[in-house]
Amino acid sequence: MKIRFVTLGCKLNFAESSAIGKALLQRGHTRAKQGEEADICVINTCSVTDNADHKDRQTIHRIHRQNPNAIIIVTGCYAQLKKAEIESIEGVTAVFGATEKSLIVPTILAQTKGREFCDRDMSTFFPAYSSGERTRSFLKVQDGCDYKCHYCTVPYARGESRNIPIAEIIPQAEAIAAEGIKEIVITGVNTGDFGRSSGETFFELIQKLNSVEGIERYRISSIEPNLLTHEMIDWITSGSKFLPHYHIPLQSGCDTILKAMGRRYDTDAFAEKIQYIRSRSEFPGGPKVFFGIDVIVGFPGESEEDFADTMDILDQVEYDNVYAFLFSPREGTRASKMDGEVAREIKDKRMAKLLACQDKISLKLNTKYESTVQRVLVDNVEKRKNTSIFSGRTLTNKLVYFTAEKCEIGEFINVKITKACPYHLLGEAEM
Repeated sequence: MKIRFVTLGCKLNFAESSAIGKALLQRGHTRAKQGEEADICVINTCSVTDNADHKDRQTIHRIHRQNPNAIIIVTGCYAQLKKAEIESIEGVTAVFGATEKSLIVPTILAQTKGREFCDRDMSTFFPAYSSGERTRSFLKVQDGCDYKCHYCTVPYARGESRNIPIAEIIPQAEAIAAEGIKEIVITGVNTGDFGRSSGETFFELIQKLNSVEGIERYRISSIEPNLLTHEMIDWITSGSKFLPHYHIPLQSGCDTILKAMGRRYDTDAFAEKIQYIRSRSEFPGGPKVFFGIDVIVGFPGESEEDFADTMDILDQVEYDNVYAFLFSPREGTRASKMDGEVAREIKDKRMAKLLACQDKISLKLNTKYESTVQRVLVDNVEKRKNTSIFSGRTLTNKLVYFTAEKCEIGEFINVKITKACPYHLLGEAEM
């Protein structure tokens, strides 16, 4: 049977979709080609915002129009939280919650017919890593979250924090290396909380992964500031395979708002962590450090002064990238019942101001790469008339477009940076 996968949302979803796809391909199914009608469509959804839900629904309708005779299976966080809503959508055959993805393969193998909906068991762990589609692999090491931040539905969609033991993760990393993949991105819902189920620690995990032969780079997708310890930072900067790439959620630069959000740190603690990383990592001749953060704009009660505090942190710290979201109340969360709603037009103005500021900061930081030589892992090639444009990522996950006489996807190549843009670099390969 021909199968089409559509994945929305986070890196965790991409890892899980890839694992499901690989299992089905090994059992004789094939991927539907572009423009070809599929027999089975698997849609892996996100539900982090109202906009994500809207995109999920649009995607389901579109996939049904394009594949009117297909079995349509919807999974992911949206499926976990809005089962009845999805059941009512024309064309949907089966709904599997975020924690039920392990049931998809046996269901497909049984050639699901009619409507089949499953119970919600959020105690299991579905191991997954992506392969066969990218030059890097997303390795899932943790699922669920115990933090229950007041704006977030993920704990309800993914369940409590859990993991499999390190001894079961290492063989997955070895399998990734055996496929010739050189970089692994460590991912999870609350990645740094690894060890709840096994009595181990995230630090122990990354130390063990560091010894896997064949993998040249590791990157931590995201980690909470209270879970990133000085000990880990020291070890990462001491010559490990883990890249100087730190994506640390902030959400707000105002302590009052952070408390209202139910976050587990204040701005002083956050700033101290950034300063410590820089003190250990930024030295003459050393690699530059990448900082990424998440910010929620327009949380209930956020005043102009509160937002100004967030802007101040952006100016002071100079993050490489900011992933900003407009606050949208999620059903069942504490934030959905809070007073002090911020008008949409105000949120839009604040978002525009934040993004304009970040454009300037990103360009300023990227300019420091000009005339330097960066080791790039080649991801892609585009044919343009008489030339080929290659692209890849630096040690600090900077996207680079470059020309080269000859280059292979999946190899490392030295690229001299010739021009900086706000969110990518341009260069020429050194042959």
